[in-house]
Amino acid sequence: MSDSPQPPGLDILKIAVSRIKDPVFLFGLAVIIALALFGAQIPATFVNLIYFVVVGALIAYTALRVVAEVTKARREWEVGQKPVVSPSQPMTIVDNSGVSASHGSVAGGTVAVAGSVYGDIVIGALPASAPPEGLRVAYLGWLIEQCRAVSLAGVDRKSISEETRSDLDLAAVYTALMTQQTEKIDSKNTSPELEGRDARLSALEMLNAQEHLALLGDPGSGKSTFVNFVALCMAGEMLSRADANLALLTTPLPDEERRPRRKDEKPQPQQWKYGALIPARVILRDFVARGMPPSGKKVGGDTLWNFIVAELPDTARDFAKPLREELLNKGGLLLLDGLDEVPEADDRREQVKTAVQGFVAAFPKVRALVTSRTYAYQKQAWKLDGFAEAVLAPFGRSQIHRFVERWYAYVGPIRNLSVNDAQGRAVQLNTAIERSPRLTELGSRPLLLTLMASLHAWRGGTLPEQREQLYSDAVDLLLDQWESQKVRRKSDGSYEFLQPSLAEWLKVDQKAVRALLNRMAFDAHRDQPDLQGTADIAQKKLVDELLALNTNPDVRPKRLEEYLGLRTGLLEPRGVGVYAFPHRTFQEYLSACHLTGDTFPDELAELLRVDPNRWREVVLLAGAKAVRGAASAAWSLAEALCYKDPSPRLPSLQGKEEGADLWCALLAAQVLIENNSLSNTAERNRPKVDRVRGWLTYIVKHGLLPPVDRALAGEALSVMDDPRDLEELAPVPAGPFWMGSETEESFDDERPQHQVALPDYRIGKYPVTVGLWKRFVAERSYQCDPDSLEGFDNHPAHDVSWRDARAFCDWLTGEWRKAGKIGANEVARLPTEAEWEKAARGPSASSGDKREWPWEGEFDANNANTSESGIGRTCAVGLFPSGASPNGCLDMSGNVWEWTQSKREKYPYDAKDGREELTGNDSRVLRGGAFGRSGRVARCASRLPPRLSSQRLRFSGGGLPRLSLLNL
Repeated sequence: MSDSPQPPGLDILKIAVSRIKDPVFLFGLAVIIALALFGAQIPATFVNLIYFVVVGALIAYTALRVVAEVTKARREWEVGQKPVVSPSQPMTIVDNSGVSASHGSVAGGTVAVAGSVYGDIVIGALPASAPPEGLRVAYLGWLIEQCRAVSLAGVDRKSISEETRSDLDLAAVYTALMTQQTEKIDSKNTSPELEGRDARLSALEMLNAQEHLALLGDPGSGKSTFVNFVALCMAGEMLSRADANLALLTTPLPDEERRPRRKDEKPQPQQWKYGALIPARVILRDFVARGMPPSGKKVGGDTLWNFIVAELPDTARDFAKPLREELLNKGGLLLLDGLDEVPEADDRREQVKTAVQGFVAAFPKVRALVTSRTYAYQKQAWKLDGFAEAVLAPFGRSQIHRFVERWYAYVGPIRNLSVNDAQGRAVQLNTAIERSPRLTELGSRPLLLTLMASLHAWRGGTLPEQREQLYSDAVDLLLDQWESQKVRRKSDGSYEFLQPSLAEWLKVDQKAVRALLNRMAFDAHRDQPDLQGTADIAQKKLVDELLALNTNPDVRPKRLEEYLGLRTGLLEPRGVGVYAFPHRTFQEYLSACHLTGDTFPDELAELLRVDPNRWREVVLLAGAKAVRGAASAAWSLAEALCYKDPSPRLPSLQGKEEGADLWCALLAAQVLIENNSLSNTAERNRPKVDRVRGWLTYIVKHGLLPPVDRALAGEALSVMDDPRDLEELAPVPAGPFWMGSETEESFDDERPQHQVALPDYRIGKYPVTVGLWKRFVAERSYQCDPDSLEGFDNHPAHDVSWRDARAFCDWLTGEWRKAGKIGANEVARLPTEAEWEKAARGPSASSGDKREWPWEGEFDANNANTSESGIGRTCAVGLFPSGASPNGCLDMSGNVWEWTQSKREKYPYDAKDGREELTGNDSRVLRGGAFGRSGRVARCASRLPPRLSSQRLRFSGGGLPRLSLLNL
């Protein structure tokens, strides 16, 4: 017996009758009408016969058709309950509430689009018809065209000529980006696949792990390229393209960027578990310019959606509704590029935040990515609610190599190079970069690496090492492209002249055009309301300035506007009547060129004092450019920046003037270091060095400037010889303390919390530094990991095994005894877990201090170098004085993991249960967290999952611990 409800007979009959529209039936009906009209002219005998035959035949035929259609309709009901009404039959749609509507309209707030039909009645909801495949293909194809090209590829004028202008194909040259993260930022939402990971995560893996992600990075770090590449591969996968798809998106990372693997283990693809999501890409600056209501007007999720629809091309405009349905029902990927380029004025950024968060709330199944400059997003007002943060890491050696190889593989054929020649050029460039620390530093930024590759091809194998020189050459290439003659190659191979060069047309010297651009860049940079992105340059201003140089009477404003509108390069059209430099880097460099004239260095120093964030990069570039003319220029600039001794006033009492002094001292140090001015310091310049060093020490000791900039001050202080006693010891008094934790933040291995009593001892105020580790390695000729010798001398030691640390302690004991730092009955050794935790948390009475971090209260990103600080690497020790423990120890939270002497055992702690034995290759416990880990694992009680005593820690900031001293 069927469980399906039986169809009402009357309704089934209506359905059957509605389908009978057979031509035979209609012909019989026409015969009857004809007989009625003209039957008088036919003998009665024949008329009656005709009536009898026709009517009888029609009755029989109709009966047979009704039976057949009733049987068919009943069978359809029983099988699928979806009999189809005649297309011409008018319908009434009824939803479950009983409210009716016409076909295609809304009933009771719900569009009825599927259901069972009885005559003219439809009950339920009709299935949504699939969007025409052509619209979907049109949308995805348009998106691919928007994303597939690499900007700035055209700077190589020999490889990409004007008549065949073709940007580099993104899919051919893209190299995966790494982040500085080693775990999920929001540990409460950590995905299981990321638990316990020590390797850095790629940008794609962070996007995979986080539903809503803010991807941060410096200018030229590849943020926009990543957005475009993700959109390209998602769209390509949906179109079954062989050159752009999910396989390309998840390409395995170079071995250097992964944890060591077995020789027989195949490289694993990057993690992406969501398949092909339909992407929606928005450049936020364009959204503000064309899609936002005036300041003060209400915005919401529909504001951003309406802009996405408005940007669709005509060929895909009708895809808006299917796109919205897919985003709502299946989800998708929202890609928002350039939050830092949104103007701060008129509450525009607040409107963007509201629009983005409204969109995310309205489309809960959509994953979202937003990009921004790191230092810009650190401002609390910029942060998006519910968005995790990940900072892009600079390119490593393997990433540089992979990019260069792919770049030449693609550009080689364009340059008419054979495969072997192209590979040889790639090896040549990679070798040049690897042998030069300066080129390696430049190559760590994808934008500059692209320029280097282009310049390398153009110069035939030579490159400038200085960043300023590289910018100079890049600007020359862009200016040449923008200003030069325009020709076109005809089908017969000859060339057709289209336009003269700008200098030729205006009849002025090219140097005058360059000087004008320098000044316009300076004016734009000075007057730009925001500190992000490039400034808008009004077409009228550009045309007026060029006409002021013009000596050609045939040049008219309108013609000049048309002339400029056909050109790209150093200045490019950005909207109607607006021009801009292609990247902020060039705006800053040209500003620096303008400021190296007669007013150098005084005007530059004064600008920095008034607005440090606006002019810091300009100061560094101007210093480097001036040094090319005279080496003494760096000292002149340093003197103009830092001419006062450090202020004796307390940091908490500092005013604007003292704050300017801090920035000026930092920039003075960077100018001297970047221009190699400290390698042979004349006697007359030594007081300048001492003054700058004093300011840097003052910044570090008092924790001044934001953490990211303070880290730069610490690095500069290392180069200028850090005067602090980094081997200082802190006393820890005897007595009990609380060990472990039982809060919501704690892990199971920290429980139960219990009291432990210890005798007094001394422990290092700072972690052991790279400088001290290098001294041990040199004096003992110790075989260590070469990577452990890299880095600034005042940074914590890293890439050291537990056994390495013990060998170091044995050496240090002898050194300190000889120096009288410790007594003959004292030794330097690794701290036990209990000694380390007491030094971090402080002693306590029976009901005493159970603080979670070395400081009182909640976690504070300004107190430790964890992932929340934004530094993204190790920093000089002692950089966070506000995070000191009650015993005066610094860096107990963050920076690097610290080895302890103890084996991994359960609590309660018992020093006599064998956990403090020094023999064997047992796992040893690490403490303190690291720069790439969250504040949760930087708590006093947190214990890193153990590592073997022979294992060196990589990527997670693993390092050599501080040392505790016990009286024997």
